Amino acid sequence: MEQRMHIRRMAEKLRTSPRAIRFYEEKGLIAPEKDPRNRYRLFSERDAWRLQTILALREVGMPVRTVKRVLEAMDKGENSGVRRYLELQRSAMFFEWIRLREMIVTLDGMIDSLENRAPDWEDMYRLTERSKRQRDRRLKWRDRWDFDGQAASYDQRVSRCAEDFDVHRDYDTALDETLRMINPRPGERGLDLGTGTGNLAGRFLAAGAEMAGVDQSWEMLRRCREKHPQMVTRLGNLLAIPFFDQSFDFVVTSYALHHLEEDQKPLALEEMHRVLKPGGRICIADLMFTTEEARRACLRDLSRAGKEYAIAMIEDEYYADRSRLLAWFEARGYRTEARQINEILHLVHAVHPG
Repeated sequence: MEQRMHIRRMAEKLRTSPRAIRFYEEKGLIAPEKDPRNRYRLFSERDAWRLQTILALREVGMPVRTVKRVLEAMDKGENSGVRRYLELQRSAMFFEWIRLREMIVTLDGMIDSLENRAPDWEDMYRLTERSKRQRDRRLKWRDRWDFDGQAASYDQRVSRCAEDFDVHRDYDTALDETLRMINPRPGERGLDLGTGTGNLAGRFLAAGAEMAGVDQSWEMLRRCREKHPQMVTRLGNLLAIPFFDQSFDFVVTSYALHHLEEDQKPLALEEMHRVLKPGGRICIADLMFTTEEARRACLRDLSRAGKEYAIAMIEDEYYADRSRLLAWFEARGYRTEARQINEILHLVHAVHPG
């Protein structure tokens, strides 16, 4: 017969407190049996395993309400659901880590401003306002396009023969050209941002690179793992890439940057720069215009031609100004190259100065 433990013995075994165990019971995370004679809690080995799980999830900062959802998924045998909650927690922790880094940079600026002079509170206020704006830009991104809902049909849609101003016209050409520009060496480690179902990453895997992929859509990532089980995939987005500094030899992204507003794009470029090794390469394949004037001219031509559907498509998203992307990289010493594939599809290639 299985031996049961009282709460104090269980607390000692798991190096926690009886008070913590009672708290998790109050929140509905555990439900130990009660001795019918004295109503003392009796903990089984299964209760011990469940408490170990709770303590582990709490140790990595997971809120109690999320821990409860993880346990419910585990009870149903939904391993995919468990992984999703763990990935969400990891993504949230990386966001917080990046935010703390920015706060430290702000504090360093405040400390430096005190060198040999009295505090200038106006300067300090400007520093903190910049930090706040950065945080708000990261927080305001929302998936307006329902990428989870698109995941099942995504590969079929991008493979169709598309007409003028269809966003997926020349899709394969763009991915093939991205591979050519990066020219990966076998064994190099690459990151595909907004990887979707892994169509771009798959080309690099076939060329011998080790690939990781990031996407904010769980369903896209699930399909990506089915197609490329050797890939590392992480839930996240371009504004808080869930990897540590200088982790990759190259970073690629396709058809993702135009889902970021204009003031969010520099944050995404900063994140790409952060995770790239010295001397590494970045390639962006996306919908953009060479300049803002080129965008206005295109919209005028479309209006004259009566192509209102194309105008609506462009105005629904945030096509980049290619000249701004190139200027951002060049200001940081990158060597840059650009190529236009069709009216709205371009590639930007940048090599880190090393």
